[in-house]
Parts: sequence; C-alpha cells; structure tokens
Amino acid sequence: MSAENSDLVPAFVVLQLGTRRIALPRARVAELIASSVVYKFPHTTRLITGVVLRRNRILPVLDLGPNVLGVSSPDTRFFLVVERNIFEPPEKCAIPVQGACELVSGIMLPEADPSGFVIGYLDLNGEQIEIVDLERAIASNTINMGGHMPATEALS
Repeated sequence: MSAENSDLVPAFVVLQLGTRRIALPRARVAELIASSVVYKFPHTTRLITGVVLRRNRILPVLDLGPNVLGVSSPDTRFFLVVERNIFEPPEKCAIPVQGACELVSGIMLPEADPSGFVIGYLDLNGEQIEIVDLERAIASNTINMGGHMPATEALS
C-alpha cells in the first residue's frame, strides 16, 4: 500500500480494557507509557483514580472500566496517553491498559444506534472490536455496548 493510500484508511489503537478489547481512533492517542507510580489521592472519583507524571506534566488517570465494563479496571503500570478535546488546547490524560496495544488500519462499520459511546465496529480477523468515542465513554454512566447492563445494576 502506498503512503498516499494509507492516509485514506483510518487507523485505530486496539487496547485491552479489563476483559474487553476496544479501539480508539489513532488521532486521539499520543503514546503508550509505562509508569511505576500512580499517585492516588483521598478525594478521587470513580473516573479519575489518580495521576501519573510524564515529561514534567501531571496527567490525570481516567479509568474507563466503570463506564465501559461496569467494574473498575485492574491496576496496571501501562497507560495510553490520549487527548481529550473538551478544552482548547486539548487536554492529555492517561488511560490504564492491560496487555498489548495494537495499531491497526481498517474501515469502521457504523453502529446502528449511535446514541451510546460505541460509534462503530472494526473487523479484526473475524473479531468485532467496538470503536469507542472517548468523550462519550468518559461522560457515560451506563454501559451501552450490546444492550448489556453494568454489573452494579445487574446485581440490584
């Protein structure tokens, strides 16, 4: 594939989030980092679990697990540094990941009901990977993946 054509096919970063593999658009991902220390504070939220230091910057650690999986993500020392576009200039934050991350190219198959945070699917060797809109996933309080309820709601 020539360099000209590779720009036409969207790129995604596939990551392990707890028990699930999801994809984020490559344009939102700055880098994958390892950090041996996550600084935790007494007044965190279920979304912001602490901070990591990277290149003399403090990055909030955003756990997408409660909003995407219904449970917190396991502790890890690997993080994807992503850009959130809610401020100008965009804000960088860290998302904990487990296992390997892959950079893949492919065509996004649109979601039939884009009201949740899944904006489409990526067919990766027969596996359907959900492509997540980062802003919607952060703002979401419930799972909207395949009609599943959060584990906390399913137990009540």
